[in-house]
Amino acid sequence: MSTNLLRVTTLRPAASQVYVDQFSSKLFRRRADACAIGLLPLRMVIGYGFLAHGLAKWNRGPANFGKLLLQIGVPLPTATAWVVTMLEIVGGLALLAGVLVAIVSIPLIVSMLVAMFTVHLRYGFSAINTIGLTANGPVFGPPGIEVNLLYIAGMIALVVAGPSALSLDRWLTKRAGDEFV
Repeated sequence: MSTNLLRVTTLRPAASQVYVDQFSSKLFRRRADACAIGLLPLRMVIGYGFLAHGLAKWNRGPANFGKLLLQIGVPLPTATAWVVTMLEIVGGLALLAGVLVAIVSIPLIVSMLVAMFTVHLRYGFSAINTIGLTANGPVFGPPGIEVNLLYIAGMIALVVAGPSALSLDRWLTKRAGDEFV
């Protein structure tokens, strides 16, 4: 008499997958930790970018930036130049420190949108527009909207993700007892 027995087999992950799982679970106890650490370089680069642009405006004098704003028809160009200069410096420092990221991102995004639609849109998408070639190398024209969009997308990601690693926002959240981390 022959019997047909149902054979049950279990699927086991490959050894390499087990190693990766063990490594990642030890390195990042929770997914939130990985996200927080992964966003740190983004916050640093965006913060430094705003700070560098704000300091460049400050070193040249906000009034000189105001002259540029006057040429493109911005109302109250000198006052706007001062506001944008201070926004970029204070906003850049806030992003670098990771404090009030969600709050400072709002005016920084508005600033990027204004720059995008008043200055950069007419030059297309690409941040690098080669307009000629000389014996010394390529000649570049004004940048398009690519960098504006990258800054905006990066700030939206930072706001949606919440406090990132090594940020004052994260430290304050831990101190308040919230389970953000």
